[in-house]
This record gives sequence, C-alpha cells and structure tokens, in this order.
Amino acid sequence: MVVGTRLGDSEEVLALARPVEVGHELRARDLREISIVADNGLPALAARSRSSVEGRPVAYSLPAGALLTETVVGEARVPPRGAGIVAIGLKAGQFPPGLQSGNRVTVVMTAREPGSTASTAASSTSWSATVIAVGKPPNEQTTVASLQMDAAAARQLATAREGEVTVVIVNGGRT
Repeated sequence: MVVGTRLGDSEEVLALARPVEVGHELRARDLREISIVADNGLPALAARSRSSVEGRPVAYSLPAGALLTETVVGEARVPPRGAGIVAIGLKAGQFPPGLQSGNRVTVVMTAREPGSTASTAASSTSWSATVIAVGKPPNEQTTVASLQMDAAAARQLATAREGEVTVVIVNGGRT
C-alpha cells in the first residue's frame, strides 16, 4: 500500500528531448515533460517553468533524457575557470586507438629545431589533460581531439606544428 501511495505522488519536470551542446539556446523542440516521484530530492525544474527556460543557453553539453536543473541552464560553465579547451589534429601513431572522451592523458609536444634530424635531441614539454571529445571529420586522415587543460598550457599547445604532439593515456583512465 505504501508503494502504491508513493507511485501516485509524482510531479511533471523538464528533461531534454534530444542531446544539446554547451551554449545551445533551448527551444520547445528540445524539451519534454516527464513524471518523477515527488520529493525525491532531485532539483529538477518543474514543467510549469518551461516558458522561463526556453531561449536560455545550457551550461554543459548534455544527452537526451537529462533532467533540467538551475545548474545546467545558464551561461557556459565549461571549461571551468583557469582551464581551456584546445583542439589538436592527430594522425595514426600520435595517439592510442582507444582514445575517447573522458580519458586522462599526458600530452607531449616535441619541438625540433629547423634542419634537425630525427636522431637530433629535441626539447619536449608535457601537460596533463582530459579528453572532452574525439572525432574524425569525413574524408580526413586526421583525428581531432578536444582536450581540457590548464588555460596557459592550452594556449601553448595551440602553437604546436603538425606532427609535434603525441597523446598518452595515463593511469586513472577515465574521469
């Protein structure tokens, strides 16, 4: 009887009808109403707040079905303060084949002096990062990895020339 009573106490809340990317302004087609158990402790936005949510951006990239809360609706919160996201082009051999979003990695940039050979010592710099996304544009041989890391490191990595970067998945694997 208690279970039956609890199932009857539900409320309509807002959820995403489709995946959205950070900064996307919510439209009616992005939203759906779902019933959840009332007083479950989730800070989901009530369905009656739909009109105040439409037109507002999302603070994070979210999958379809995600419940909307005040913390996920608003200005972008990615990357966090002091961090940056940099995209790097990688060819086969510059990253492990299993590289995926969420991997913790070390990024190594090896800069060779003009005119040097592969056997000539080169300077290298490395940073820790988290993989945000991995994709391969159609008809391209380059894989693009988006990495979240310290903002200064992201700016420095953005100056790397083709072939100077290698990505290593480190212990800890996924975040």
